[in-house]
Amino acid sequence: MADTTSATAALIGAGMVARTHVAAIADAGSVRLKTICGRSLPRAQRLAEETTALTGYAVAATTDLAAVAADTQIDFAIVLTPPDARAAIIRPLAQAGKHILLEKPMGRTAEEAREVVAICRAAGVTLGVVFQHRVREASRAAARRIAAGDLGALGLVEIAVPWWRDQAYYDEPGRGSYARDGGGVLISQAIHTIDLALSLAGPVTSVRAMAATTRFHEMESEDFVTAGLTFANGAVGSMVASTASFPGGAESITLHFDRASLHLASGQLVTRWRDGRVDTEGATGGTGGGADPMAFTHAWHQDIITDFAAAIAAGRDPIVTGQAALAAHDLIDATIRSASSGRTEEIAQ
Repeated sequence: MADTTSATAALIGAGMVARTHVAAIADAGSVRLKTICGRSLPRAQRLAEETTALTGYAVAATTDLAAVAADTQIDFAIVLTPPDARAAIIRPLAQAGKHILLEKPMGRTAEEAREVVAICRAAGVTLGVVFQHRVREASRAAARRIAAGDLGALGLVEIAVPWWRDQAYYDEPGRGSYARDGGGVLISQAIHTIDLALSLAGPVTSVRAMAATTRFHEMESEDFVTAGLTFANGAVGSMVASTASFPGGAESITLHFDRASLHLASGQLVTRWRDGRVDTEGATGGTGGGADPMAFTHAWHQDIITDFAAAIAAGRDPIVTGQAALAAHDLIDATIRSASSGRTEEIAQ
């Protein structure tokens, strides 16, 4: 990198979430976007023009991934493509020395996610994952409270994602399919909440689940999942995820400890102590659980991007590493296996 205070990035993909990343970079200051690379040149050009107007500096558009990989001015690539196109895109970028910041999911399966981790490790580049819910004020407060060690042992975990998507959302070619997305509500929507819950509660060792496609959607994969969980620390829990819960509500994580229960929802952390005290931290905000999947702030993406730039400058890990993100993939795969087999599925630690 030219200096330790700024980084230059390329955006790979010009789809739905690309404008969130553009807004995040425009406000970040410490990161400059040089190139937007997409499969459709007109689409990439339109986004590049919007970005140029927003940032005040010229942003190029291309369909040539090899040219992005060969550009020595680019420090890292933010990869936003659907998960069916990940390894083939990441490999040439990583082998050219580009660090990789990857939108969820890392792949359609845990096996594909591990391939991405291995590619970046072999190339010696940093791999970060955009699990932006970890940087919300309430999420950070929950992590600090748990780390303080005064809650006692964890006994019960409740994970709920009661979201709504109308049929038009799934009418986009490939959406909700195994070939493009790797599945439905778990890997495309609930994965954010799953990652955050695991970062707070620790890994899951076994899962017993059922999954279904409700009458509200015509799609290949599941729009509803319910599961019972066993955690490595001895706690038990439940997980319910849906995109069939009209009109859609806020996802939540509730952690019940010996001395208090922590409830994360709508950007707030409420701690209810057994002695009657109640503490509230954080500010409410949308996360895209209703009909508009983009109804959320870009501030969390901004934090992820600026941290990633700082991490590669300092030679440290970003907030969410590729290795850490594998836990969510392992739980999702095991949940779908359990729903298919009708048996409890173990998750190797």
